[in-house]
Amino acid sequence: MILKRLSLLNFKNIEQADFKFDAHVNCFVGKNGVGKTNALDSIYALAFGKSYFNPITSQNIRHGNDFFVIDGTFDFTEKEERIILSVKKGQKKVIKKNGKVYDRISDHVGHIPLVIISPSDRDLITEGSEVRRKFIDGIIAQSSSKYLQSLLNYNKVLSQRNALLKFFAVNRTFNQENIDVYDEQLAKYGTYILNKRNEFLDNYLPLLKKRYVDISGNATEKIDLTYKTRVNETSYLQLLKQALKDDLKKQYSTLGIHKDDLVFQLNDFPIKKFGSQGQQKSFLIALKFAQFDFLRNLKGIKPILLLDDVFDKLDENRVTQIISMIMRDDLGQLFISDTHAERTEKVVKENTSNYKMIYLN
Repeated sequence: MILKRLSLLNFKNIEQADFKFDAHVNCFVGKNGVGKTNALDSIYALAFGKSYFNPITSQNIRHGNDFFVIDGTFDFTEKEERIILSVKKGQKKVIKKNGKVYDRISDHVGHIPLVIISPSDRDLITEGSEVRRKFIDGIIAQSSSKYLQSLLNYNKVLSQRNALLKFFAVNRTFNQENIDVYDEQLAKYGTYILNKRNEFLDNYLPLLKKRYVDISGNATEKIDLTYKTRVNETSYLQLLKQALKDDLKKQYSTLGIHKDDLVFQLNDFPIKKFGSQGQQKSFLIALKFAQFDFLRNLKGIKPILLLDDVFDKLDENRVTQIISMIMRDDLGQLFISDTHAERTEKVVKENTSNYKMIYLN
């Protein structure tokens, strides 16, 4: 799968742009603020129906305008597809595939497999559990539409249950039957989500460990990723019943798969506290390349790979090693953003002659 052409209109700070791409490596280069990251983000948006950096759709419309359009042409092995994402203020976003509008945006997720590596990925280590849940959910959702729909249903029921808990507190009332209705639905969707997460990690962890060695060059360091949940301690319904007293007091659902976490470890210790900056960077990149491997193995298609501003966050040797690994393993189409054109071209040129420099100003 290759992205051949891309047209942008009023997306973020890009008023209008048209690009034609190389089938292997494409480098967006230019000074800070010219739209390099936004160009990468538009490719992400075509795959997921939303920005990677700002999921609030209306805020991605160029200032002073009331709409944006992203138009991309993809070359699959046996066919060509045109994907258009259009957004207008006050209206629902629209995604079209070959002129046909999707009934639900969620039906499109996973059709264009894609992995992005960005400086903001550091949040996976430094921030709270919600960021890590979104990471794992995002990968599984690309591979399973049923999972994505179950996740949407779970979050809807969770919101309704929380609203009911607040209603009880404000009105000083309580109705067990109403709670039971939501608990049964949460248990149904939550159990499915939990099982899929565990199943995913069984397949993902070996890929992660291999990629960490590839990227760090250190086979003696032992990394691990464990799934932390309270649900395994008892049945889902029983867990909700046990938490009800506390839920009523706090006016929200305190336990469930929406509170689960991923624990990143290096040599049996949390990498957040005991990993060096270099080890943490290697771990984060390994996370994303393992995501790439997982999606490729599952779908039989090489995902598009976006590398945003990696030179400014990694030393040149590490970037060279990553580019070399991408070329060696033939990982498909790659997009890079960087402020220094000569530096980017030097590293890319050492590994392939098939590349395109795209200068933005």
